[in-house]
Amino acid sequence: MATKQETCGACGPGYKSPLDAMKGPKEEIIYLPCIYRSTGIDKPDYLATVDVKPGSPYYSQVIHRLPMPCIRDELHHSGWNACSSCYGDHSKRRDKLILPSLISSRIYIVDTGKNPRSPSLHKIVEPTEVYWCTGLANPHTSHCLASGEVMLSSIGDPSGNGKGGFILLDGETFDVKGTWEKEGESAPFGYDFWYQPRHNVMISTEWGTPKVFSKGFRFEDIAAGHYGQRLHVWDWQRHVRTQTIDLGAEGAIPLEIRFLHDPSAAEGFVGCALSSNVFRFYRTEKGDWAVEKVICVPNKKVSNWMLPEMPGLITDILLSLDDRFLYFSNWLHGDIRQYDISDTSNPKLVGQVFIGGSIQKDGPVVVVEDEELSEQPEPRIVKGKRIRGSAQMIQLSLDGKRLYVTTSLFSNWDKQFYPDMIKEGSVMLQIDVDSKSGGLSVNPNFLVDFGKEPGGPVLAHEVRYPDNDS
Repeated sequence: MATKQETCGACGPGYKSPLDAMKGPKEEIIYLPCIYRSTGIDKPDYLATVDVKPGSPYYSQVIHRLPMPCIRDELHHSGWNACSSCYGDHSKRRDKLILPSLISSRIYIVDTGKNPRSPSLHKIVEPTEVYWCTGLANPHTSHCLASGEVMLSSIGDPSGNGKGGFILLDGETFDVKGTWEKEGESAPFGYDFWYQPRHNVMISTEWGTPKVFSKGFRFEDIAAGHYGQRLHVWDWQRHVRTQTIDLGAEGAIPLEIRFLHDPSAAEGFVGCALSSNVFRFYRTEKGDWAVEKVICVPNKKVSNWMLPEMPGLITDILLSLDDRFLYFSNWLHGDIRQYDISDTSNPKLVGQVFIGGSIQKDGPVVVVEDEELSEQPEPRIVKGKRIRGSAQMIQLSLDGKRLYVTTSLFSNWDKQFYPDMIKEGSVMLQIDVDSKSGGLSVNPNFLVDFGKEPGGPVLAHEVRYPDNDS
């Protein structure tokens, strides 16, 4: 197969279009952060490289570990210095992984270009540089911009209060340049964001107050106003907020947000964790933005749990590159779902598979009333290992045929809801996807067991490919 450089000549990173990306090469390695904070093991977090090439002698094994120089960072999500936004700039290379720390606010820049199978640390942006230059903290989502800059969302301020702003890094030096938003325009809470330049818009979401959620989850903190329920609409050119959409209780804790990949589409989806609903957002004929609830995961009535009803807790969501399917994970119920979104206002469930979770048949929780299932799901065992934790972060292959899933959400919440995962480590699994008519099944031959790591059991989180991400 011809390489990308052989077929596109002097193009920049990524692909010309999402549909072109679907024709890209099959993934061979994966990067994902591994976290020791809250596990009782006082060691640095690290970036793991996993071999996912079938036929390789190291298939589904960690082949390299890059430890960070500090402890208790809480690595979480990651992004790239350059992507398809810079496709037309042949001087750009997708060769630096941006690795922000959710708790320490340190930002690591990792060089993946010199040796993709053995990345090295390129630069450290210290928390004080972030604090003093922006007044922001707790960086989360990282996106590259067409300008060559890197932009990261913040969740809080240096004192641990909620503050939804955006940190700008120089794309060459990775120095902090300041905030993307104009002074005084930050949102009360922050989390994820997605931008669509053709429509001059960016939309951001809300998690909660860092000094509250970092200690664990308490339902009374919802009523106390420590968690968000709003979407913030931004003018992409003017860097100001133009609209706030309050989703109400049905949209409690809106986390991951995704525009359709079609750059001409003025719509997308957001998954709301606590309410376990998915909303479609869209531009109206008037030019403002509106939402409609299009998916609802019913709570399950249970006994032997912290509340009489258990929400699904939607924690990750993504779309196939052809905008045909939507996927999300229910971290408490334990399932991954696949919806046909050919009609974006009426998604249809076409695939579902359970990966651990809190309602397994032999567990302490008893489901006493369930609108969807006739019986509680069986425990998930892969290659002789029982899966602890639950389906959480998901990443789809470019061709839409493989879904990678990890089981850790956030170290202190892992410790609260899945203490056995703290003891045994998280896992990464591969889900085979029917990308024609829908359907999900666990690959029985793929398991990365992070309970067997040399430094002790560890919690693996978000998945990234060197070439491109869905």
